[in-house]
Order: sequence, then structure tokens, then C-alpha cells
Amino acid sequence: MNLPAASSRPVTSGYGVDISRGDRIDRVSSEWFFRPDDERYLSLGDLYEAVKSRSERAQARTVESSAIRLEATHGNAERLELMVPGQRQPIAPTHWSYGQLCSLVGAPASYMRQLPAPLAAINLQHGLLSHRAELVKTLEMDDGRLELRAVTGPEYGRIWDHELVAAVMNIAGNGTGDTIWKVPGVLDWATMTHNPFVDVTKDTTTLYASDRDVFLFLVDDTRPIEAGRLPNGEPDLYFRGFYAWNSEVGSKTLGIASFYLRAVCANRNLWGTENFQEINIRHSKFAGYRFAHEAAPALANFTNSSPTPFVAGIRAARERIVASTDEDRKTFLRRRGFSKGETGKIIEKVLSEEGRPPESIFDFVQGITALARHKTHQDTRLELEGKAGKLLEQAS
Repeated sequence: MNLPAASSRPVTSGYGVDISRGDRIDRVSSEWFFRPDDERYLSLGDLYEAVKSRSERAQARTVESSAIRLEATHGNAERLELMVPGQRQPIAPTHWSYGQLCSLVGAPASYMRQLPAPLAAINLQHGLLSHRAELVKTLEMDDGRLELRAVTGPEYGRIWDHELVAAVMNIAGNGTGDTIWKVPGVLDWATMTHNPFVDVTKDTTTLYASDRDVFLFLVDDTRPIEAGRLPNGEPDLYFRGFYAWNSEVGSKTLGIASFYLRAVCANRNLWGTENFQEINIRHSKFAGYRFAHEAAPALANFTNSSPTPFVAGIRAARERIVASTDEDRKTFLRRRGFSKGETGKIIEKVLSEEGRPPESIFDFVQGITALARHKTHQDTRLELEGKAGKLLEQAS
């Protein structure tokens, strides 16, 4: 089948891919594996309504830590209630906010949860009375029962989950195919074909939200990008993708990662990824400003950007021959910080996957990323992937 490039008309069925190249990223797969059904959403609209609704029932306040009073209600250490200035009713902490409260006063949450409730209350009360920061910021929600969703330092800069989802909706609509951005299709392992047209169900969706975070992953997988040819003469096809995450209660930063990839399998591993870039924004005092001026525009820029620089970089790396003998290959890698053992393995990876020794920058990049995929320690894998990325940048 003659497959179109990104600038041509979209595909109407699956297209062949070579996932032996590039990196495998399992971040989305981890989210997919651990999310229960009630944290899975079938559209961005549904996701937005859920996270927007809870923000409308929430109230953020800054109070004096010494004015908070704790009361034990049951034998369970987590069944405490807080009396907060300005709030007439007691507030029950969630599992997450209880841990935050312990962290603020320097008490180990795992230990505090083992104590009888009265003793835990006494320890936390002492910590609040002597809390050096003097002020804390609470996030309270009335959902038929007053609940403490979060307790942070006074300088915490909250970015609401619905703000991130709304920014994504500005470029992706409902995330189900009404724009170029959609929940991804699925790789068919038997034919090595990525099929972009798969129904969005609880099992296939990549739109998630829990009581403490939101995570979403979307792709532009109906318009493959051709970046040169494979050794067998077939086109080497990519498509664009990004994922984003946030926690309005402080369990993680806000982040957006963009990349090119070749396929997404049923358990949501990303295969053949290239040009991975990430933005992280801590929930500090000016987090809202940075979100408005960095993260949201980055999404729009990625949507509107041309794949030409990416394609040109891949082609330049393929065309730049840097080694023609075994000694050249070893010297090239050793001068770039690879050990003797790593050098041999990288060359072997290219030989086994390409059927010939590495010659171009692109060959070496593929060998390095192939070696990285088999590393069990994340730090080692990231270090190798970083070296491969720098090498690819030097070629363009």
C-alpha cells in the first residue's frame, strides 16, 4: 500500500511500522495498567466536566497552622477531624492530605498511621503549634461531607486540573477524532501495522483522572510522517503524540511531553519514539503564570509546527557516514564516552537488527537506543537515551 506523508490526505486504514527503531516509553502503559474503571474517561468533555465539577465544590484558604485543632474520632489514626478557623464544621482529611499534614510537621506518615487516634492527634497538634512556617494553605471540598483534599505551604501555586484539560481541549476538541488529536489506535503485532481507527472504550482510553491527579495522552496517528526509507525500501513512518499530567492537590508537578512515535500497542506502550521533549512546572508561587506563558503555548506550537525539522534531522543523520571500518566504529563510540563493553554491544545490536555494521550517525543512534531498551535500571537507560539524543542533534 502506498502510504501518504503528513502533508497528504489522511490514511483510511492501518499502515506498516518498524518498531525496532527508537525508544520504548512505558509511562502511558503504567497509567493504563493501574487505573480503575472509575478513573477512565471516554472523551475530553467527560474528563473536563468531572474535574471542573470538583473544583467548583472546593475552597482554598490560607490559615494559621497554630489555630488548627485536631480531634480523634475513632481508633483509626487516620480518622481524625480538623477544626479550621472560619469553618464551623469539622473537616475529615483524605488519605492523601493526611500524609501531607504529617509531612508539613515533619512526622513520618507511615508511623503516624500506626498510632492510636488520640496519640496521633496529640503529635500532629504539637507539630502544628511549633510549625515554623506559621501558615498553611488548605483545599476543602463539600461533597455531602466536608473533606480536606490538600494541605500545603502558603506559597503553593495551584494549577487546577480542569485548566490543563481545557488547554488541551483548545487544540484537541473532544479527543475522539473531531480534530487531528485523538485517543490512539492499536498496533497489530501479527502484521506490524498500526491501526489508528479503534473505538474508545474503558479499555482503550488514555484519558484519566483520580481524586488527586489527571493524565491524558493523545496522538495525531491518521497522518503518518515519512522520514526516509527502511533498509527494505519501505517508508519509515512516524506520527506525533503528547501526554500531559497535573495534580491540583500537590501529588505531582504539571508536565507536558511531546514526541514522535511509530506505534502504540494495546497495553499503551509507546514504540519507536524519537525527539522526546518535556516541560515540567512545579506548583510554586508563579506556577499559574508559567502555565499560561509556557505550557499552554507549547501545546499549540506543537500542534501547528511543521515536521520538516524533525524529518530533516533524521535524513541528515542517515546520510552522515562516520565509520567505514571496525576500528572506526569502536573509535567513534569510545570517544563519546561508551565503555568497551557498551561499544561491542551497540555494534552487535545494529548488526542483528539491520543486517550490517553501523556506518551513519543514525545507525549508531539506533544501536544505542536498542541497548537502552534492555537496561533494567532507569538511570542507566536514561543516560544512554540522552547520549543518543545528543548524537542525533549533532547531525542536524
